[in-house]
Amino acid sequence: MRSFLLNNRDELIQRCKDKVALRPSRGATHEQLSHGVPMFLDQLTRTLAAEDDGDAAGGLLISGPSGGDASALSEMGVSATVHGGELLGLGYTVDQVVHDYGDLCQAITDLAVERDAPFSVDQFRTLNRCLDNAIADAVTEFAAQRDLEVARRQAEEENERLGFLAHELRNHLHVAKLAFAALESGRLPVGGSTGAVLKRSLGSMEGLIDHSLAAIRNATRAPMHPRIFSLAIFLADAGRVAELYAADTGCALRIPEVDAQLAIEGNRELLLAALGNLLQNAFKFTRPGSEVALHAYASDAWTFIDVEDRCGGLPDGSADTMFEPFRQGFDDKRGLGLGLSIAKRSVEADRGLLTVQDMPGKGCVFKITLPLRRLA
Repeated sequence: MRSFLLNNRDELIQRCKDKVALRPSRGATHEQLSHGVPMFLDQLTRTLAAEDDGDAAGGLLISGPSGGDASALSEMGVSATVHGGELLGLGYTVDQVVHDYGDLCQAITDLAVERDAPFSVDQFRTLNRCLDNAIADAVTEFAAQRDLEVARRQAEEENERLGFLAHELRNHLHVAKLAFAALESGRLPVGGSTGAVLKRSLGSMEGLIDHSLAAIRNATRAPMHPRIFSLAIFLADAGRVAELYAADTGCALRIPEVDAQLAIEGNRELLLAALGNLLQNAFKFTRPGSEVALHAYASDAWTFIDVEDRCGGLPDGSADTMFEPFRQGFDDKRGLGLGLSIAKRSVEADRGLLTVQDMPGKGCVFKITLPLRRLA
């Protein structure tokens, strides 16, 4: 068998590559392939050579005993673990890892029949032992790396959920504090629009907490059904909160008149929170003494809501990454970097888009695009 493997090494490798190429979504670099079939063939050949020379112990150092060695991996075991980890990175499944080594066994058997090259029973036993050990070590490492990857993703998802809750609670609390401070001055009636903002912020916080508790209990939550509502009233509600931001930062707020027949279809609270995130960011980064504009209009089959600020323009490259979770713009590190990610997710949940247009030296425009609706 050793001479057969040496004489037909390239042919066996090519047959294995051809089998891999026939499977969907498979690909590997030259370095990754070198840890698989080629290295295994070399180690198998050296194991057979050691056994032919009567050095059984040397063969075991290369390929390991039957059943493997839990205390120390053989040379073949080390390379198999590397190969198993690489196959996970390529998106393989456990059965595909096993098939990779099965391809080699089939290639050796088929080619031996074609070349009329009989093998002894002991040689077949060595081949099977090597395959068994390599498969076991590759699958073990594959599973371990996969479990680590699953744990990492779960931790990221949990952090994002906690971040979402903390971010939204902080936003509503900030609005509530601004509203309370305005009411505390005694110049505004509690039953007026500022009081309504305070009440709505407290209600939103209560809703977030209730939703989180329900998720912890794994309680079934009724799905939120989208509804059609007035765009003008929607912007007026957002504007009342934005006026508090404007007063707090010393900036001006401009809201041009909106067509009273325009409407939005979606989850009002989530969309209002998304727009609130955009307005809060706009006032946070807009230059003192300048203005933020909230403008809505329609064109063809779409409704657009623009939040235009005077931040001076976006940092280079930030427009491509600013909607990713935990990304923070400029040098402000007070938040979690989740506001834009949450806003984007809320808008897209109602078949919309959230984009940004940079105006270098001036500011930027965040644009919410939603399907056009009109009031009956």
